[in-house]
Amino acid sequence: MDGPSATHLDPDTDFLSNPAAQALCVAMENGGHRAYFVGGCVRNAVMGVPISDIDIATDAVPDQVMELSKRAGFRAVPTGIDHGTITVVVEDQPFEVTTFRRDVETDGRRAVIAFSTDLAEDARRRDFTMNALYADRHGQLADPVHGLQDARAGRVRFIEDAGQRIREDYLRTLRFFRFNAQYAPADAAWDADALAGIAENLGGLESLSAERVGAEMLKLLGAPDPAPALSIMQHTGVLGKILPGSDPTYVGPLVHLEQMVDAPIDPIARLAALGGQDVQGRLRMSRRDQRHLDSIRTLSTAVGGPKVLGQMGGVEAGRGAFLLRSAYGNVPITTVQIDEIVAGASAVFPINASDLPHLNGPALGAELKALKQIWLDSDLSKTKDDLLYP
Repeated sequence: MDGPSATHLDPDTDFLSNPAAQALCVAMENGGHRAYFVGGCVRNAVMGVPISDIDIATDAVPDQVMELSKRAGFRAVPTGIDHGTITVVVEDQPFEVTTFRRDVETDGRRAVIAFSTDLAEDARRRDFTMNALYADRHGQLADPVHGLQDARAGRVRFIEDAGQRIREDYLRTLRFFRFNAQYAPADAAWDADALAGIAENLGGLESLSAERVGAEMLKLLGAPDPAPALSIMQHTGVLGKILPGSDPTYVGPLVHLEQMVDAPIDPIARLAALGGQDVQGRLRMSRRDQRHLDSIRTLSTAVGGPKVLGQMGGVEAGRGAFLLRSAYGNVPITTVQIDEIVAGASAVFPINASDLPHLNGPALGAELKALKQIWLDSDLSKTKDDLLYP
């Protein structure tokens, strides 16, 4: 076959032309089992967007996956064997291979599963129709829950009953908004059944760990334009539940400014625009992200132009603060100003302790601090002589 059809992927699709991925599927088939590429890699192939992780689903149970992998000369690591997942390394490429599963019991955070030989059962325990697409190693698609057209249209729908899917794992509420931000067309209508299911299950969000909420929120904020999703989250009550006091008003203007100057997406700058009470406690961010957030917030209210912000916070924080300050004030910006941030970050304060031999201790520190402030106030323009001999 020379090209894609309604039921086949393009043969040049990453995982179909990947020798290691193909060899792994052949190893499962040689043992009498089925193997399918599944989930995000198939969804993205259908949608024509870049593919990252390649996951495989099979009717072989974990012990069989381990045995068949070793027999083929692959390294098999039982990374999630209790949940049916084996990481198989083929030619230095890791693949997660997971046995078909069905849910036995769920509590909104984790599921008790049983292995299955039924691909349709495996599909029905997933979240969205677009994530329940399968492809064999020849590119033949399997679509047990009718997600193919949804994927092609960028339409995010829960599988079967939205409320039930959400109660199985309340994080799916946040994933619904994130997937819309990542994949849905800007003018797409939001799925009414999904929004109704979300509204009926807001209380379950309180059972989620801060780490899971934080990770999902940063992924959402890293979408090309999360502002529409955040607005719907506010209207449904989701945003107030997970981040009280937050307000998406300035996220849209910030995204617009980013696009004006082709600035890289910074989820933390967007989080600064979103605001909220006890952000660290609610989202449990890494120390690096927390420091970055604090820097952007502080610098966004600092006095000084782009060069000064770059000098005070470095390129990333300086840029985020400048964009945020401009969004607050509805002020247009230019690429020249972004370049000034970079220049300011690399500028070196022209005075050091050896230039002030008559001072030491606290007096030396105070004078260096005062001179640096004068330098900052001059937009980094004053030279050593200007500062030492005013």
